[in-house]
Amino acid sequence: MSRLDPRLREFATDMRSAPTMPETVLWKRLRGSQLGFKFRRQTVIGPYIVDFFCPAVGLVVELDGRTHDGEADVRRDAVLLAKDLTVLRFANAEISANIEQVLRTIYVTASKLPPRFVPDPPPPSPRGEGGQRQSASEEEPGHGTRAESVL
Repeated sequence: MSRLDPRLREFATDMRSAPTMPETVLWKRLRGSQLGFKFRRQTVIGPYIVDFFCPAVGLVVELDGRTHDGEADVRRDAVLLAKDLTVLRFANAEISANIEQVLRTIYVTASKLPPRFVPDPPPPSPRGEGGQRQSASEEEPGHGTRAESVL
């Protein structure tokens, strides 16, 4: 696992402290899992800081102002896509003009994406059916071992 660039982490923290108005408006509607998905804001992913990120389904949401560089966005999106992430981009004007449609698009997209993490199964019960403890010879082979999850 690679460590985050401390400068990027500090810059992301600064960006969270001084969001743009469209970021503030969208964050008020995404925070606290209001859409049923947990989002983080100003998250470092590789060499980039993304505006909003839902790690459970690998969804990145970017807001683009008037000064965005389209060519840089294409390169950035290619890097994020290579990390098996989905990127949605919205113009800042879309946030103020039609926040409900933006939220609907985010929700529908997130709902269609498969979960990125499969939770570990609960540990097996030491008791068999009916609350009776199974003898070692009755236990299923491999029972009690924990599979490593692969991301």
